[in-house]
Parts: sequence; structure tokens; C-alpha cells
Amino acid sequence: MMKLKYSICCGLDVHKNVIVATIVTTNKDGISEYKQKSFSTINSDIQKFHIWLIENNCYHVCMESTGKYWIPIFNYLENDIDVCLTHPKYVKAIKGKKTDKKDSKWIADLCKFDLVRCSFIPPKDFRQLRELSRYRFKLVCMKSSEKNRIQNCMTISNVGIASVLSDPFGKTATEIISYLLEHTADSMDEKAVRKLIKKGAKSKSDEIIEAIKGYTIDTDQVKKLELLLP
Repeated sequence: MMKLKYSICCGLDVHKNVIVATIVTTNKDGISEYKQKSFSTINSDIQKFHIWLIENNCYHVCMESTGKYWIPIFNYLENDIDVCLTHPKYVKAIKGKKTDKKDSKWIADLCKFDLVRCSFIPPKDFRQLRELSRYRFKLVCMKSSEKNRIQNCMTISNVGIASVLSDPFGKTATEIISYLLEHTADSMDEKAVRKLIKKGAKSKSDEIIEAIKGYTIDTDQVKKLELLLP
């Protein structure tokens, strides 16, 4: 006979708009009683679910890590409820007539015997730092992608600044590109362009002029550059 770990626990079947909860209470004789209730995923109903758990003296909850749907529920429970978050493969029910209520009951039964492998959930401050770090990484990747698009536009438009300047996104390059967007190759004034070249790039003035002579920025590339440039 399997050893009982939790005399009172709750299994959740979580969906986008509904939470199906089953509280299982097992007495000393091994007889279990079940209470089932459904809640919506709006905050007020999650609060009601939290209160319902406390009223039934249930401080152990098990649920699947379904997408991001578990997070709002976990946010309300983590301070005073022991939450076991598990991969769906560890609580997969036997094939047959599956329903939300049956799934919830199945998870509760697995939980009471401690047959579920719980995922590690870092403390809140760690999760916040991880979220910010991941977001920063995405922004850096996006920035690199946008820079590549600008360079592609320059290549297509016969603007060879990137071959001359060490930083094709520095102040000199940015101001020259902005100037080129406002003028055509025929109306380009070399003296005006030279004035845009900053001190650190003055020694390459002639090379810069040669790199942009005869450029042709088509309308589609102009629109893209106007959106991409700061």
C-alpha cells in the first residue's frame, strides 16, 4: 500500500479561462473524500479560490505548468500555500474519457501520495531578475538585427560608409546617412558632408566622400532607414 504524504491537498486543472479544483481529504483509515469546484481566471475568482483552500484547511496544491496560465494563480498562492508545479507528462491521466474534473481529481490523487515530480520555482527576486535579464537579452538581439538591416540598406544603396568607418553607427555615420536621405547623389554637397565628419574621422574624409559618391537610395530603402535610424 502506498504511503500517504498529504491528508489534505488539491489538484488543479488549469485552462485559459477556468480553473477546476479538487480537494481530497483522506482520513486515518485511508478513505478519501473529494470536493470539486470551478473558478474563472479573473483575479477576484482566484482570490475566492485562495480563500476556499484556506477554509478547507488545504495548504498543498499541485498543478500542471500549462503555458503561462499557472502564473497568475501561483502569484496569489505562493505566500501561504505549498504549490507543486509539474510538467504535464508527470501527471498524464490514463487514456479514455478525459474531462477537466477527472484530470483535476487524478492530479489530487497523485499529489496525496507524493507521486508528482515538482519543478523548481526560484524565489520571487530571482524570477524578477531572470525576467529582466531575458528581456534585456531579447532587446540586445533585436538591436543587432536592426543594425544588420541598416547595413543591408546601405549596401543595396551603394553607400560604403561601413567599409571606411570603424563604427558605422557612430555620430559621423548617422549624420551623413541622415543627410543622404534628404539629398540625391546629384545634389550632394561635398563641403556640407565634410562638415558632418567629426574630429576622430577627419583623416578619412576623402575616403568617406568616395564611399558615398554615386549612391542611390530608392524610396523603399528611404522609408526603411527613416524607421530604423534614431
